[in-house]
Amino acid sequence: MAIEETSSPYQTHEVLNQPPPLEKYNPYAADTVLREGVKREGAAWADADLLAFGQQTGQADFIKLGFLANTCTPVLRTHDRFGHRLDVIEYHPAWHELMRAGVQQGVHALPWREAKRGAHVARAVKHFLLTQVEAGVGCPLTMTFAAAPALHAQPEIAAEWLPRITSLDYDPRFLPAQEKTGCIMGMAMTEKQGGSDVRANTTQAVAIGAEGPGEEYLLTGHKWFCSAPMCDAFLTLAQSDGGLSCFIVPRWLPDGTKNRVFIQRLKDKLGNRSNASGEIEFLDTWARMVGEEGRGVPTIIEMVNHTRLDCVIGSAALMRQALVQAIHHCRHRSAFGKLLIDQPLMRNVLADLALESEAATLLMLRLARGYDAAAADPAQRPLVRLMTAIAKYWVCKRTPAMVYEALECLGGAGYVEESIFPRLYREAPLSSIWEGSGNVICLDVLRAIAREPEALPALLQELKTASGADPHYDRRLKSLEENLHGATDREAQARYVVEQLALAIQANLLIQHAPDSAARAFCRARLERAGGMEYGTMPAPHEETKNLDYAFRHSSAVQQKAT
Repeated sequence: MAIEETSSPYQTHEVLNQPPPLEKYNPYAADTVLREGVKREGAAWADADLLAFGQQTGQADFIKLGFLANTCTPVLRTHDRFGHRLDVIEYHPAWHELMRAGVQQGVHALPWREAKRGAHVARAVKHFLLTQVEAGVGCPLTMTFAAAPALHAQPEIAAEWLPRITSLDYDPRFLPAQEKTGCIMGMAMTEKQGGSDVRANTTQAVAIGAEGPGEEYLLTGHKWFCSAPMCDAFLTLAQSDGGLSCFIVPRWLPDGTKNRVFIQRLKDKLGNRSNASGEIEFLDTWARMVGEEGRGVPTIIEMVNHTRLDCVIGSAALMRQALVQAIHHCRHRSAFGKLLIDQPLMRNVLADLALESEAATLLMLRLARGYDAAAADPAQRPLVRLMTAIAKYWVCKRTPAMVYEALECLGGAGYVEESIFPRLYREAPLSSIWEGSGNVICLDVLRAIAREPEALPALLQELKTASGADPHYDRRLKSLEENLHGATDREAQARYVVEQLALAIQANLLIQHAPDSAARAFCRARLERAGGMEYGTMPAPHEETKNLDYAFRHSSAVQQKAT
């Protein structure tokens, strides 16, 4: 029998006290710290372009692409139905739309296309905006971006491949590179027996004819982690007669036939699920040596350093997205008679999260500016290398706890898959593991200090630019210098040293560029450890909580929808 609608007093489906979706806003225009930083760090020329991209990334249909790409994850097709080997990966169209947006914006190539001041900063901000929608596409875009400096070690190979990987055309077709309008590039270093210890790699390289840089080799081995195995080519490491060397492995041979690159399986990962990561097998696989024989690690380290930069950018972006979701929710959700945003304890939590996000964003922008400076002045490279490792360790380490605390601001609504938070939370640990986990990075900091003795004095000199502005900062800087000069067991204390360096850099940036209340709060809470261990335990946070509008400006579209 048909059931007629009634005006029953027990009607249960009127939706009340629920925030509108955070969409139809501009995440660049709404981010004061980011926009001010772009102008300060040399990329004011890109402001209009960044505003336009921000408008695109804040639209509902674009945001939906991230959800779709994670719902319909990549599928590996090793063979066709007749048994022929394929080794292709199928993606949802949403993935390709996100990749196309990233390539069109030059997230993979902007500094290599526009060699001018601020290019790295502008590119970092585009990566930052795209990652807030979906982090998975960051892997192939980053690898393509980071491959360019390593390819310069072999000029004739660079001349062939750089025009392909700096093209603004996204061409996902599985075709020989010479038949495509644009290419992307991956990396395959890690093997199961070595992990971060790449010198333990067992993949063998046998010369076809002449040996040495630029020459042809056949590789045989198993790569345990291949970032983005659908790429058109990979940089990899293998043992040649002269030691561990760097090679480029294209998916197709110069004669237009497929190279012997076999994708054995995709990794079933905790997060980053829209992106395919896999194990690949080389079996007499054609490759060319890049750089000096036996110097594979120094050659590919140029790629690694640029991927570490993107680990910082990606982690800062996850923090930012978590923060704005939490603030947006609390601006529209009421409890116990008033909005959550007006509850003193919630404001303490949000203000603390905003401090964390702002400090990460400032450090990201400073680091990107360092890459611009190093491109113009090679003398800046030791400082940039040191700051990259410090920032990579600290920002990536802080992300999981920060994202979780922001999730808790939503309560159960943040724990369900329709929310973006489960995806952010699963993604949060990745960058701390990718391109060197915590211990590896801290040891790299020690190596940078030892091998490039000019790096640490340059960093300390920069830190002294904020001396006298805050007593907590001055005490910490003095203590830091004493620890650096007096440490007896540096390796065992490496994490502590790197943490203190990172906090000092962030405090320095906040003192110079943030509202006074935010800088004071950071120095008190992070340097003097005033308050407790958790977010939201800052003492007397009333002044700092006024900065929430500075942290995330209202969008008129969102406000109108809410009312």
